[in-house]
Amino acid sequence: MPPVDGPLAERLADAVAASDAPDVVFALSRHGRRTVLSGGTAPPPPLPREDLRYETGSAAKTFTGLLLAWLIHSGELSGGEAAAAFLAGGQPAGANPVTLAHLITHTSGLPALPAGFYLRGLPAWHTNPYARFPAARVVDAFLRHRPRHRPGTRWRYSNYGVAVLGHALAAATRTPWEDLLTDQVLRPLGLNGTTLRADDSGFDAPGHGKDGESPVPPFDAGGFQAAGAVRATPHDLLTFIEAHLDPTGAPSQLSAALHAVRRPVLRRGIGHRHVHTIAWFCHPTGGGPMYFHSGATLGQQAFLGFRPDTGTALAALCTRRFRAHDPFLATAYALLAEEE
Repeated sequence: MPPVDGPLAERLADAVAASDAPDVVFALSRHGRRTVLSGGTAPPPPLPREDLRYETGSAAKTFTGLLLAWLIHSGELSGGEAAAAFLAGGQPAGANPVTLAHLITHTSGLPALPAGFYLRGLPAWHTNPYARFPAARVVDAFLRHRPRHRPGTRWRYSNYGVAVLGHALAAATRTPWEDLLTDQVLRPLGLNGTTLRADDSGFDAPGHGKDGESPVPPFDAGGFQAAGAVRATPHDLLTFIEAHLDPTGAPSQLSAALHAVRRPVLRRGIGHRHVHTIAWFCHPTGGGPMYFHSGATLGQQAFLGFRPDTGTALAALCTRRFRAHDPFLATAYALLAEEE
């Protein structure tokens, strides 16, 4: 279908300009009509900005949540299994274990990062600290951890928890994480421009520091792949989000899982105003719920979201590290929150 035009296209262009980053892409789909606008403060790269792969950071958790939903719908898992049962070589999980559901909903009692992360990552703090904490260390730290609160009783956002979930799912299915995600999510949706690591193909957008100029090396997630390793083109991200808008039009094996990740599973805060599904944050609007997730690495930022009531899917990306009063995420959120 032809791209959107008129006032909406103007607002997209304004959003690109307001984001103040070397490279910016706003990719929006409304009722199946796609518009992708790009720009930035840096000279245009050798390849068009809209054809590059961008780091999604924590927004990659939406892929992990969808994968878990698929494993539950397929009957392979229930979500109530103890993660340690898959990671501890068959040892008993003990009383009040951390379950797969606890890990994806950030109610496991795990901190944001594992013990020893800061000390080990310090030598590479401004380049790639996660790369210094491989899978074996993530799993070992989890098996040694003793939560201060009973799992399921408190919410605390945790990259660590979702990383552990990825290792538990890989162990449960006896499939490496990259193959599991590729086979069950990326390939069925036709996401050929999505991967879990940078390469020398020239398709990876370069990141920048807070100043918008200092180069930052490609993000290496180390043992935290499930929590933030996805890098993708804007068009692939739109395809991923559009599948959430219309699960009936998605590949049949994912349709039920796409419906499932819309359902609220957790409410918290005063008046239970903060609503979460197993993949998305959810805020109310005048016409219905708005689903979204943001993410950041040391040199890039991402915002993914969709609104069933307006038929809108949005993938926004930029190549500048988050800084105080950064305009990018607020601009992307406001654009998705607009009424038609």
